[in-house]
Amino acid sequence: MASAMISYPSLTLSFSSPSVRPFNVVRIPSALNKASLSLSSSKTLSGSLSFLPKSLSPVISPPGRSATLTVFGAKGYKMKTHKASAKRFRVTGKGKIMRRGAGKQHLLGKKNTKRKLRLSKMQNVSRSDYDNVIGALPYLKVNRKAT
Repeated sequence: MASAMISYPSLTLSFSSPSVRPFNVVRIPSALNKASLSLSSSKTLSGSLSFLPKSLSPVISPPGRSATLTVFGAKGYKMKTHKASAKRFRVTGKGKIMRRGAGKQHLLGKKNTKRKLRLSKMQNVSRSDYDNVIGALPYLKVNRKAT
């Protein structure tokens, strides 16, 4: 079974059919634009491909067989990291989320040395705040079961 592949900036189409030879160039008319097909990941469509123009249907589908159309790499949504959160949280080797102690920014004259040392150390993020931190930092390598 041969296949052909077509690439556009926002869409890659792969056709699998016995009638398509390798290295054939198949041109898609301007009727098939990115507005008419919006897929967020690799999808395979089988059977009647009625959304394609008539000029492509003989190339893709031989008579008496259902065609298969696979769409790769349609641009999906990329989650963004909240940069202010990325500067405030760190992950340990075991996957725990760490934060700085609160209360060490100002008015340090009235705080004794032991208290300032204790506030300088990194502390674990509370288990109840994990979902908020992970929501702000979607690509953080976190062990959710770490305590």
